[in-house]
Amino acid sequence: MTDVTTQPSPPNLLETNEREVKPALWKGWRKRCPNCGTGKLFQGYLKVNDRCTVCSEELHHQRADDGPAYLTIIVVGHVMAPLLHIVYVHFVQDPMMLATIFTVGVVAASLYLLPRFKGFMVGFQWAKRMHGFAGPKDNS
Repeated sequence: MTDVTTQPSPPNLLETNEREVKPALWKGWRKRCPNCGTGKLFQGYLKVNDRCTVCSEELHHQRADDGPAYLTIIVVGHVMAPLLHIVYVHFVQDPMMLATIFTVGVVAASLYLLPRFKGFMVGFQWAKRMHGFAGPKDNS
């Protein structure tokens, strides 16, 4: 009788290096470090910290560029355009009043969503190890 020993298969690099996307997206949406969820992601309104103040995760690799602005425009536009029509037809008929209300609403919604979408994108890039977030030991 022969002794058959089974050797464990080598671990799949994608499985061992996988970062969970949903928690990273949620942490980014809350403007927190995608790694620890505690440290602040931004040092100003949209300026991303070079590294997390809590866990020292390097964050300078991010390349959000124009993505957050596009997402903000898409969401605000798709919400406000039908709302503008509904409010005009059923409630406010004065064009100046309508323009004033919706100008304030669009600016407020955009200012609220823009940093959250940027954090969302940084969290996605971190989770998918894009743009240098893989780290020196993971690049081999």
